[in-house]
Amino acid sequence: MRLSLFSSALVAALVGYGSTIALVLSAAAAVGATPAQTASWVFAICLAKAVGSALLSWRARVPVVLAWSTPGAALIAATSGITMAEAVGAFVLAGVLIALTGLIRPLGRLVALIPDGIAAAMLAGVLLPFCLKGAAAAQSLPAIIFPMIAVFLLVRLKNPALAVLAALATGLVLAFATGGANLPALSLPLPTLTFIAPAFRPDALLGLGLPLYLVTMASQNLPGFATLRAAGYEPPVRPALITTGTLSAVTGLFGAHTVSMAAITAAICLGDDTHPDRSQRWKVGLAYAGVWLCLGLLGPVILPLLAALPPALMTALVALALLGPLTGALTGAFATPETRFAATVTTTITASGVAAFGIGAAFWGLLAGLAIHLLERTARRSAKA
Repeated sequence: MRLSLFSSALVAALVGYGSTIALVLSAAAAVGATPAQTASWVFAICLAKAVGSALLSWRARVPVVLAWSTPGAALIAATSGITMAEAVGAFVLAGVLIALTGLIRPLGRLVALIPDGIAAAMLAGVLLPFCLKGAAAAQSLPAIIFPMIAVFLLVRLKNPALAVLAALATGLVLAFATGGANLPALSLPLPTLTFIAPAFRPDALLGLGLPLYLVTMASQNLPGFATLRAAGYEPPVRPALITTGTLSAVTGLFGAHTVSMAAITAAICLGDDTHPDRSQRWKVGLAYAGVWLCLGLLGPVILPLLAALPPALMTALVALALLGPLTGALTGAFATPETRFAATVTTTITASGVAAFGIGAAFWGLLAGLAIHLLERTARRSAKA
């Protein structure tokens, strides 16, 4: 085990944790999670990433790096009227569907039939409201947030992957230095898992569980597999889907949402700097698993620090963290002229946040986009005939 394996794993894990932990906490708050359930959520998902990364890397001899579903966390944070027990039911459903996609080939082909532009548009609609809140947050806390933005922009010029982490560090220093936050009493007890009995409410399963499955597949797993292929590795697609889906279904019972393939953080672990011998680079998955295990155990220290920060700071941090995914989603949504109008409708309805019959806007946005796409495709075929 070379030192470079540990350094790459440490950077990748810190970037993944620091850039989106605020979004995970927002998701927990949106479904009414108690402090104990939130702590269990974070600990369980850290364990899932550690176990999955180590297992898949060891068995496939490929550097497999897992992430929590950032778009999925944004989707959960945008929901309303769903209890924690109902959210757990949706998490379990999403995990089961991911595992079944690996086990049942026709299900994977069915998901592949959804046009990329419409899937990206649903994701863009989920992310857009969070990015829009960043301006109001900066206006309410300019002395802290404007320096955060400046650091974010400057670091992004050199290393985009570290930009959000640098903004978080800046916000922490300024908040505690200026009295905007008070340092809480810190201790390091062992974190615990809290079992949450799931409630399977049909409208919550349709409004949260199904969209969570779709955005995780389209926005995390598929780009994650593509990242591995671009680095010259053959991704273990079926084992990865079965493993991440099973882990997501199990840890969902302890409050965690889905884990998936990583793309951006995976790229940090796939280069020559990690290990000059490609055949040995899979060991970074073991080092990465060890770092995530440590992050999970340190949750009782990290979470109180973040909870002490002003809400506006956390809102701004989420907005900065989602600018990159929003850029990718908007690019994908409007890249194909044939689905451009359907993608616009999907983005608009999803971003509205309006729920009907208790089912969230993401589902209706996807449904409307698919209906318009089918209508336009039928009209084009009729015109040609």
